[in-house]
Amino acid sequence: MNFSRTLIAWFSKHKRDMPWRNTKNPYYIWLSEIILQQTQITQGQPYYEAFVSKYPTVFDLANAQESEVLKLWQGLGYYSRARNLHASAKYVANQYHGIFPNTYKDLLKLKGVGDYTASAIASICFNAPTAVVDGNVYRVLSRYFGIDTPINSTKGIKEFKTLATSLIDHENPSDHNQAIMEFGAIQCKPKNPYCHTCPLNESCVALQKNIVDQLPVKLKKTKISTKYFNFIVTLSTDNKTIFQKRTQKGIWQNLYQFPLLESDKKLKIADFKKQPFIRSYFKDTSFEFSLYNDKDIVHKLSHQHLHTKFWIVEIDQLPKKGIPITDLKRYPTSILISNFIDEFFDD
Repeated sequence: MNFSRTLIAWFSKHKRDMPWRNTKNPYYIWLSEIILQQTQITQGQPYYEAFVSKYPTVFDLANAQESEVLKLWQGLGYYSRARNLHASAKYVANQYHGIFPNTYKDLLKLKGVGDYTASAIASICFNAPTAVVDGNVYRVLSRYFGIDTPINSTKGIKEFKTLATSLIDHENPSDHNQAIMEFGAIQCKPKNPYCHTCPLNESCVALQKNIVDQLPVKLKKTKISTKYFNFIVTLSTDNKTIFQKRTQKGIWQNLYQFPLLESDKKLKIADFKKQPFIRSYFKDTSFEFSLYNDKDIVHKLSHQHLHTKFWIVEIDQLPKKGIPITDLKRYPTSILISNFIDEFFDD
């Protein structure tokens, strides 16, 4: 059985109709690949369509303000992708005069573009025989060939890339790459794969050995840390609040948020006003405060869980320059802050 030919034949019958599959424009393919990193297609497609509508060319994206890009990205998470997207658009517009680099090597020079994304763009847009390896590909290859090397180990990354490269159809690398990814997404699924209708089932090692549910193998993740966030929502009598740009590096860099107090444990109401940060922030100003949520809002990220409280501070005059409360939704924020704004200010 020819592995690649079988997958491409399956793909021609079962592929889903996606807007980025109706183009070879590298700008659109790049947009879709960046948006769909660590994002399900059902969630990512509306964002893709919004970006294409607002920024139909790489020049449009390059000329946008970063805050506008982050606002449009809001809700997708992993905001470094949006910042890299904007930086790369500027790079392509200025260094390549708006023409995307057409080789795997040059595509890797774009911020936020790694082996997988460069391989996808090079093969889909320029017919280069560069094999893609993502979560779906790892799953298909590990099961079909019965490979138990951890996919997130140095050895595994190299082994699967070498195998994927050896299997690629040099005459039709675009369909081959899209086929194996689509096959992993809807046929060889993580749970309850459709083995009984699989065109590869007669030669699948994992199926023959009854170890489909044991592959692929992945090393245990780093322990998830816990942090305690206390956002201070200051409300003045003239309907203004303090909303600040988060400038320090991290996932929420350049997004806006209410002043933040991090604590080493959950704060009770009696402890809040005693915090040195609170005393120095408001100094001798008279204010009233209350706790919006008695139960922590737990915001789960890949590497940490944020136990969050929102403290409402009512004050006559803000200790720092503020913005009208009616302007809050104009600013790019994390989904955590956005949800709070929707719940608290729209009630």
